[in-house]
Amino acid sequence: MSHHHKDWNERIAVAEEMVPLIGKLHRNNNVVVSVFGRLLVNVSDIDIIKSHRYARHITSKELPLEDTLSILRELVDMDLGTASIDLGQLAYNFEQSGRTDLRTFLEEELASVIGTGPTTEHTDVVLYGFGRIGRLLARILVSREALYDGVRLRAVVVRKSTDDDLIKRASLLRRDSVHGAFDGTITTDHENNIIWANGTPIQVIYSNDPASVDYTEYGIDNAVVVDNTGRWRDREGLSQHLRAKGVSKVVLTAPGKGDLKNVVYGINHSDITADDRIVTAASCTTNAITPVLKVINDRYGVEFGHVETVHSFTNDQNLIDNFHKGPRRGRAAGLNMVLTETGAARAVSKALPEFEGKLTGNAIRVPTPDVSMAVLNLTLEREVDRDEVNEYLRRVSLHSNLRQQIDWIASPEVVSTDFVGTTHAGIVDGLATIAAGRHLVLYVWYDNEYGYSNQVIRIVEEIAGARPQVLPVRANPVEL
Repeated sequence: MSHHHKDWNERIAVAEEMVPLIGKLHRNNNVVVSVFGRLLVNVSDIDIIKSHRYARHITSKELPLEDTLSILRELVDMDLGTASIDLGQLAYNFEQSGRTDLRTFLEEELASVIGTGPTTEHTDVVLYGFGRIGRLLARILVSREALYDGVRLRAVVVRKSTDDDLIKRASLLRRDSVHGAFDGTITTDHENNIIWANGTPIQVIYSNDPASVDYTEYGIDNAVVVDNTGRWRDREGLSQHLRAKGVSKVVLTAPGKGDLKNVVYGINHSDITADDRIVTAASCTTNAITPVLKVINDRYGVEFGHVETVHSFTNDQNLIDNFHKGPRRGRAAGLNMVLTETGAARAVSKALPEFEGKLTGNAIRVPTPDVSMAVLNLTLEREVDRDEVNEYLRRVSLHSNLRQQIDWIASPEVVSTDFVGTTHAGIVDGLATIAAGRHLVLYVWYDNEYGYSNQVIRIVEEIAGARPQVLPVRANPVEL
């Protein structure tokens, strides 16, 4: 037997020992573990090995499975409450500390969830609309219910199109040309108009009028309605949801107009108050660039910037040339690069007021179905070095409290499809960074569907008071 083959078998053995420990933590303590943000949920031994190998992109070396196995053995014996615990970060912090008593170290790092018990309260969630974002939100909510049991998808509201509408809706949830098959089972109950997804009953309600729906008839109350239709974007229009029985809050999956708060989770979600009954989750591009702009501005100061988004086509565009009310968007989406406008640059200032008047922006729609890129061309207050900026952003992605929003990668071979399914708001491509004097150009990849949907869910959980603690606690980026 070769050395490499023996080493592989040893890794498999360690990973196999980790699988039941991960399951026990989830079942008994409502604890979900990850390796530098890569969730270890329903994973195989191969998945575990791959996640540990991925760590080399962050810490410059592969994470030893034995290190995380030692941590898992300790965690299952600790009285932990609901939390998302990063094994990679714990292993890294323990190594850097130079300490030898692992149990004491873990008790200090996880003190805030020791003895707190699992989450027992639930918040009902309704999806108003069931398009690209709506179906991804449904997938995430079903998986999050299985993970943390804090928010529950109870219903979707749509306009009935055909007699076999329920079957078609279920089929679209089951299969997705971009994101693949649903992870689990989908069945339909035609008598009660319900889609069952992994044991979660999703009531399908047909309505053309948000205010007329009585959710309490379905046992739904104090619900958070997530409007992903984009039909209404101001307070007056979205307030229709609040007139429906059983609704307490509304989240819009688009930039809001007027005095509505545009929230980018990780940046200004703490601005949400108990009195805010309607909030918006801004746009996918705004979510991708705002965290990166914030950390760059905090460290170097941004005088001015231009944002150019290379954006995958969307349902708003035509498949072939036809009339469209917007400029250029009537031309065939699958054949053309389409220059259009974006409000993302202006929207940044709604989350970060210090950027008011500092950014311009345009968008180029391209013939890909998902994953986009934002090019940030910035003039800074002081000169910068490319390597120093990259190292700073790498540390932010690893150590900061924005690590769920900002990822960083340095690979000469990655392309857009490599980022399908990322849960981060944006991923900085370190090899593409350009710095010359006070000028800095950053390239930020983002899954404009799935990455954005995860940001929306974070807002929903925040409003519901169901956000799990993410441990160990990260530093503020300015401290790095």
